[in-house]
Formats: sequence, C-alpha cells, structure tokens
Amino acid sequence: MKSTKPGLTMFLATTAISAAVLTGCSPEPGSSSASGAPAPNLSPSAASASSVPSATPDVQAATEALVEAVNSGDAAAAESAIADGADLEVEIARGMTPVIAATKAQDTELAIALIEAGADVNAKDDIQDSAFLYAGAEGLNEILKASIAAGADVAATNRYGGTALIPAGEHGHVETIKILIDAGVPLDHINNPGWTAIHEAIVLNDGGPRQVESIRLLLEAGADPTIPDGNGTSPRQLAEDRGFTEIVQLLDQYL
Repeated sequence: MKSTKPGLTMFLATTAISAAVLTGCSPEPGSSSASGAPAPNLSPSAASASSVPSATPDVQAATEALVEAVNSGDAAAAESAIADGADLEVEIARGMTPVIAATKAQDTELAIALIEAGADVNAKDDIQDSAFLYAGAEGLNEILKASIAAGADVAATNRYGGTALIPAGEHGHVETIKILIDAGVPLDHINNPGWTAIHEAIVLNDGGPRQVESIRLLLEAGADPTIPDGNGTSPRQLAEDRGFTEIVQLLDQYL
C-alpha cells in the first residue's frame, strides 16, 4: 500500500482557506474563511494547464500528476511524476509551487525530493513565502537545510520585510536559529514593523527558556543589542517592561 500524507488539501483546510482563495481573494493573516467550509480539492488539470501552456502532452500529464500528488501528499507518486519530467515550478494555489505547498504541508519527504530534483527554493507565493522562508519561520529544519544547500537566498525577506531569522527568533526555534546563523542570515536586519530578531524574540513571546537561549545565540553570533525598535525603545527596555529579568541580565552582559 502506498504511503500518503495529508498534503495540500489538508494544509488548506486547516488554515481555513475557502474556494475564494483559489480565485485570488486571500483572507487577512490569522482570519478564517467566510464559509468555514473545508478547502476544495484542487483539480490538477486546472492548476497545470494554464501554467504550462506550451508543454508536450507527456510533460502536461506528468505535471498534472505532480499537482495531484502534492495535493494528496503522495510522495511516491510525486517522485514518479518528477522522473517523468513534470514542471517543478507549476503554480498550484495562491501562487504556491509544489515545493512551497509541500513545505507548508510540512511534508518533509516530498519537499526534499522536490528540492533535490531542482525545484526553486527562492520562488515565492502570493504572500511572499518561499520554501526557505517558511521552513525557517516554522522550524522545519530538514527542509531548511536542504533549501540552503540548494542555494537559498539567505537574505530573502517575507511579506513583513523580515528575514527567516526574525520569525525564528519570535518562535524560539533554537536549532533553526543555529542553522540560519551558520548560513549567514543577516543578524541585525530590521523588518517593516521596526524589529530585529532580538526585538521579536522579546516582544512576541513569553520570555521563557527558549527565548533566552534564542537571544543568547543571537548575541554570541554578534547581533547588536543596542538597536532600538521602530519606536526608539531598546531591547533591554522592552525586556524590562515585560518583566523578563533573565533576558535583561543576559543583555546587560553585552552592553
């Protein structure tokens, strides 16, 4: 019996994306669909036909098979479609290519198979996520390492103008932060809200052990603890205002 995983259909359903998304009406981040209905199963022929209009029948069929495999989370079928010459950059839903869709579905096996086959890890979907950026933000470390090895742009930014290191800091993904630092992601990049990775590690979490360790890693790597946020507030003050004593003490060692 072939092994399948939830795939794109489950990803879209669990993020409450309605049929309107497939026509370009994306909800605001964190919002749910108006209908609350499960996400529709995307027709592979509809997805691929417009994206590869000049494809030969064999490539067209392989591409449709790849879309269906990604949609259902069937890694074996996807690998077969790849071997048959499927278009790896076909857009599926919301501008997602197969590797972005597999990454967002947290299907490590499929995402890595696509990356190793040559999928573009820097391609972005309609909300400016790439496989690299999403893997970094969500702590999908095996996909992240594969995307870096495949030539990911480590200075790439998401829809908030932030590098992968900033949301990794926010979420306290300690191992992910190590990978991103080693890959050379800029330590002091400031996103559109005016925050560096240190700021987000303080402001958008609970000040617990993972946040302390995340900030420690950033500081040890050379991140600047004196950069103020968009309102002119220092990291130390942000931590003190929130009662994050251990972070305050850590920052004091680098001031």
